[in-house]
Amino acid sequence: MTRTSLTREEILAAAASLVRQHGPAALTMRKLAAELGTAVTSIYWHVGNRESLLDALVERTVEELGEIRPRGRTPAARVLSVARALRRELRARPHLIAMVHERGLTDRMFLPAQQALVHEVHAAGLRGARAAQAVRAIQFQVVGYVLIERNRERAPLQRPAEEELWDPTTAEQDPALARALAGTVDQDRLFTDSVRALVAGLLPEAPGRSLRGEDRAGSRGPQRG
Repeated sequence: MTRTSLTREEILAAAASLVRQHGPAALTMRKLAAELGTAVTSIYWHVGNRESLLDALVERTVEELGEIRPRGRTPAARVLSVARALRRELRARPHLIAMVHERGLTDRMFLPAQQALVHEVHAAGLRGARAAQAVRAIQFQVVGYVLIERNRERAPLQRPAEEELWDPTTAEQDPALARALAGTVDQDRLFTDSVRALVAGLLPEAPGRSLRGEDRAGSRGPQRG
């Protein structure tokens, strides 16, 4: 049975879901209409043609990335929370992020996250060029990490694999290092450790506090960032 009532937001949500699962090429007006149980003409009525729909999806993605909010009790912990949230959001919608990039809106998409970082590096005492350098370093770390994650996930099966490449000989007679490099990567932990180290080197540390200690304290309650 064809639906008679439909909202623009419902259409965009369904379109975003199709793109997230199968990529932009899978988004056709007929497939979207079938997904929603409505007529193609109803889709056109609410969002226009396919290009208009893609533009609306891009704008929606930009708005969603703007909803990242810092969490934590110190500037350093809040910066780490922004980095975690940004990575999570980028990984959740790679195809939509690619569409934003193709339409030349990447800088606009990252602006809210950058502004959140600016606020925190200011709170930590950085100003001017040093503050700008800190914001860019953190952003590039997050984006670069996500790109590497995506490339590793999409890479063909490697022969020889890491576990076959590392032994005490190739690891300069460090068996523990060889075992660690041959093991499975804990991506979440590696990301957190790398950003934590970067932030610790960029921001002045408050007396008697460490980012690691603050991060543990902040993780006791629910955190969105």
